[in-house]
Amino acid sequence: MKKLMTLTVLAVMAAAPAWADGDAAKGEKVFKKCAACHMVGPDAKIKVGPVLNGLFGRTAGSLEDYAAKYSKDMVAAGQAGLVWTEETLDTYLEKPKDLVKKTNMAFAGLKKEDEREDVIAYLLQFSPDYAPTE
Repeated sequence: MKKLMTLTVLAVMAAAPAWADGDAAKGEKVFKKCAACHMVGPDAKIKVGPVLNGLFGRTAGSLEDYAAKYSKDMVAAGQAGLVWTEETLDTYLEKPKDLVKKTNMAFAGLKKEDEREDVIAYLLQFSPDYAPTE
């Protein structure tokens, strides 16, 4: 499992940058699909899913206030090296269960690349300390 997860993370990191052309204003609209379970912003609280402030650069399955609710597979993915970047989130948002098989996230995914680009651009605003490495 750990070896497979490491290979998956490496493959994701080699993917083309799909978020480069994202529009944060459009992403805010796309995020409404996520808002039933997630919040962002200064008043964000844990709902069904974790708060997404500071998501980028965070190790998967590691938000302390949400720790007991993560699936074992999400925690294992983080322990195997999965960190949320534009690349990894793009892959996860496309089809979550392809990246983390037994994720607790019931969302089927965002199939349209432009929607993923836009929501990633939107979410990046809530990770002000994130500095991507290229």
